Amino acid sequence: MFEIDPLLKPILIAAVFGLLWVLESAYPMFRFKGGKLKHDSSNIALGIMNAVIAGFVFATLVLTVTTWAMEHQIGLLNWLELPSAIELIIGLTLFDCWQYCWHRINHMVPFFWRFHAVHHSDAAMDASSAVRFHTIEILYSSTIRLLILPLIGLSIEHLLVYELILLPIILFHHSNIAIRAKLDKVLRVFIVTPRIHWVHHSHIREETDSNYASLLSVWDRLFGSFRLREDTQNIRFGLGDSFDNSPWDRLGGMLKQPLNSKLYKQSTPLTDDS
Repeated sequence: MFEIDPLLKPILIAAVFGLLWVLESAYPMFRFKGGKLKHDSSNIALGIMNAVIAGFVFATLVLTVTTWAMEHQIGLLNWLELPSAIELIIGLTLFDCWQYCWHRINHMVPFFWRFHAVHHSDAAMDASSAVRFHTIEILYSSTIRLLILPLIGLSIEHLLVYELILLPIILFHHSNIAIRAKLDKVLRVFIVTPRIHWVHHSHIREETDSNYASLLSVWDRLFGSFRLREDTQNIRFGLGDSFDNSPWDRLGGMLKQPLNSKLYKQSTPLTDDS
């Protein structure tokens, strides 16, 4: 069994975000009104708050659940006797498939969408948008994850490896970098790229309800939810005028957003906004 220093994750996130922030400033794909520093600081503040809360509430629970499953030989990976490398690949692939399914559920179920919409309401999407999630969504997603981990038989080390791979890619495919179309085309054979995920953050319902994958791009192709746009530069992010350039982009506004029913009457992928 291998060991990974838990401090590696925040260090990696900070390093990747810092690099992307510089590239976004130098080579932006989209030009947004308003200050980037003000926009990013609100998203990052929410992300840090969520990380602290999730770490405090779930860190011990995740370790307890994964250790219990291993000791009691519960879960697919604990039933199979496989080389560690093969076990890791199977475990991460299955968990990434779950991430796809869970993301899709968050778009289909109105209760979940109300909180997930905080992520989609960002009209100036960049790398900081990758950590813009409502705290309630983090809490119920992390709770359900406690059930999935033992079913697959993932160890805490498997989960850390997955997150070390996933988090830089999530930051990357949310970033506002003018990545060349040819490079994006090569990368998206394997992973989710900006030109895939930009479509997912479009304000048009049919585009928002596509491209759910987090790490491996194969899931959207396999389950028929893959979509691209030729006129990438014309994508409008967010959920419409009700959310744009408003108090809902501030930390307090993002936390209050799901409580305002009026916002969701016209601006939701559950009703056609195209």
